[in-house]
Amino acid sequence: MEKRAFGQISKLASGRFQARYADPDGRTSATGTRLRHKAPHTFESRVDAEAWLADERRLISSGEWTPPSVRSSMRRTPGLTLGEYAPRWLANRRVKGQPLADRTRDHYQDLLDRFILPFFGRTALREITPEMVSDWYDTAAPDRPTYQAHSYSLLRAILRTAADPAKNNGRPLIPFNPCGISGGGSSGAKRRVSPATAEEIAVIVANMPDRHRLMILLADGCALRFGELAELRRHDIDVKNAVIRVRRGVVRSRSAGVVAKAPKSDAGIRDVPIPPDIVDAVAEHLRAFAAPGRDGLVFPGANGHHLSPSAFYGKVSKKRRGQPDIGGYGWYEARLIAGRSDLRFHDLRHGALTEAARHGATLAELMALGGHSTSQAAMRYQQAASDRLAQIARKRAEARGWAAN
Repeated sequence: MEKRAFGQISKLASGRFQARYADPDGRTSATGTRLRHKAPHTFESRVDAEAWLADERRLISSGEWTPPSVRSSMRRTPGLTLGEYAPRWLANRRVKGQPLADRTRDHYQDLLDRFILPFFGRTALREITPEMVSDWYDTAAPDRPTYQAHSYSLLRAILRTAADPAKNNGRPLIPFNPCGISGGGSSGAKRRVSPATAEEIAVIVANMPDRHRLMILLADGCALRFGELAELRRHDIDVKNAVIRVRRGVVRSRSAGVVAKAPKSDAGIRDVPIPPDIVDAVAEHLRAFAAPGRDGLVFPGANGHHLSPSAFYGKVSKKRRGQPDIGGYGWYEARLIAGRSDLRFHDLRHGALTEAARHGATLAELMALGGHSTSQAAMRYQQAASDRLAQIARKRAEARGWAAN
């Protein structure tokens, strides 16, 4: 046996060479002797045995060492597949220390089921290469850039965790993240929104069911989201002072159903001024359509529960040759009549914020009106906007022809 600065090399009776070294962490066996790690096989020459010892010493110095027997066992057994790892990742995923929101988790599961697992589900994590990712990216929903970008971002996040030693008890599942496509998580140019004009809004309102007309006015006038409107209660609206207190919103997901919850950030909790030209419409709606009681829903569904998107959006009318036409109703039909089939309900909120900016709202005031947040600045934005938002609402009402008595 040859004595060395690191490890030992022995020549066996067969003429082959065996290499071993003492445990770098100083661990001992049950008998108290220091553990020694052998090469998983013998070597034909002494030079090969020395090269193996040099590689092992390099792993120890870099902090990437694991026992040779563990590495040999991992090579012999099938590796953890992405299909096995993804559910575990989804269940343990945290954002700012919190579990994923229901809708986010459902969205991720949908991306996995439709775009990622059909390609990578049976592939071992350590066998996924940059070339495979590139091939998948080129074929995964190429005609749907948003889904393509979201799917790539999700795959990149999953494999980033797999490559992180801190997330895997100090031993990464893969040596590096193979997702390296520059700009792969971006869907390119965003959809350009063309805000509805006052005339188009008037046509849409006129063609909506009576009980849903105010939703159009509040989305366009107060920049409220659909979920915020659907959860409004009588006690959230102060007609006398022309203020809507936004405190909750409805969230729908396949896993959790319909849930009323607080906004994602403190900035979402806000008081929004009602433009003076629609205050009377708000009061009339409360008298005619809101559910009774202090906690009554302002826009109740047909069953008394939260208004469902399908009941609000409705359907477009259709003309059929030789058969009776199919009548339309709701948002889809109203926007068709207004000549704005491209208009999304959320675009009304976009238009409200655009109009507020046009009438002089500062960035802080816009963020307060829309309930947007940038980390700790949310409350500062709300305080900065508290006095000016009512003035902005009045200016917008005057631009639409309203005049104070």
